[in-house]
Amino acid sequence: MFKAVLLEKDAAGFRAGMAELDESSLPEVGQGGVLVRPEYSTLNYKDGLALTNRSPVVRAWPMVAGVDGAGTVLESAHPGWTAGDRFILNGWGVGETHWGCLAQRARLRGDWLVPLPPALSTRQAMAIGTAGYTAMLCVMALERHGMHPGGGDVLVTGATGGVGSVAVALLARLGHRVVAATGKTAEDSYLRSLGAADVIDRAELAAPGKPLQKERWVAVVDAVGSHTLANACAQVRYGGAVAACGLAQGADLPATVMPFILRNVALLGVDSVMAPPVLRRAAWDRLARDLDPALLEMMCTEVGLDEVVPAAQRLMEGRVRGRVVVRID
Repeated sequence: MFKAVLLEKDAAGFRAGMAELDESSLPEVGQGGVLVRPEYSTLNYKDGLALTNRSPVVRAWPMVAGVDGAGTVLESAHPGWTAGDRFILNGWGVGETHWGCLAQRARLRGDWLVPLPPALSTRQAMAIGTAGYTAMLCVMALERHGMHPGGGDVLVTGATGGVGSVAVALLARLGHRVVAATGKTAEDSYLRSLGAADVIDRAELAAPGKPLQKERWVAVVDAVGSHTLANACAQVRYGGAVAACGLAQGADLPATVMPFILRNVALLGVDSVMAPPVLRRAAWDRLARDLDPALLEMMCTEVGLDEVVPAAQRLMEGRVRGRVVVRID
């Protein structure tokens, strides 16, 4: 038997809570499966949506929650993994269509796993989680477009969230001048301690704005969407780029083509769920090298497996700063 955070939805309604499950109940994954023991997981925005039933994230019931996990391989039918190997898991529909890692056991496809970099512990990997891994993908996308230190101000929206906090820390350590946008004015010192050179009120970006505005940013990491993303695009300098990876404000994009055809602005979509293995490994290698462990510790809080549901509620109410690490055992 093992403990897990189980989501159920039936005629009696939606329920989320702790359950004891038998290992034989773990879904099969076909050839190349691995049985793993997650040591740590985390709470991402998508986990919050699933655990509070605020959005149809889960597409198969019942579901063990948790889109992320890091721990040890127990059994393997995959040629690339053997018992005792240390792994990271992000995305691939885990916690949505396949049982996830907010559990003491999980059965996954070996192709989904990434080796844990030697410089990271499983706890640190989950302090980063999908949010931090997504932030790194955004930074890498902007670098491929030509972003370089000293080129100008880089804007990070939703800066006190998981993606935003890691993005601020990464960009600052890489030598960029970072401007953080947040609605939490009390978190000014937190964002500056992560490396932000300036902090602005998200209200400057959250309302409808003009199609073209004053050129302010050489690049943007946006986890917010909607009017915030539209205004960010309208404020990017000629030839700059925006990496879009989230929809905290909304999934709409009330913008015009003007920034793209008059200022040569690039809008770069960043997906973390189905990113290819080669990109995942590159991102995790960069995170192990470029993210200050002390700053990572400062931006995360830890909860036990039995505290996940109330923590998810706090996350969706905007009462969480940075990252939430979940201790499985």
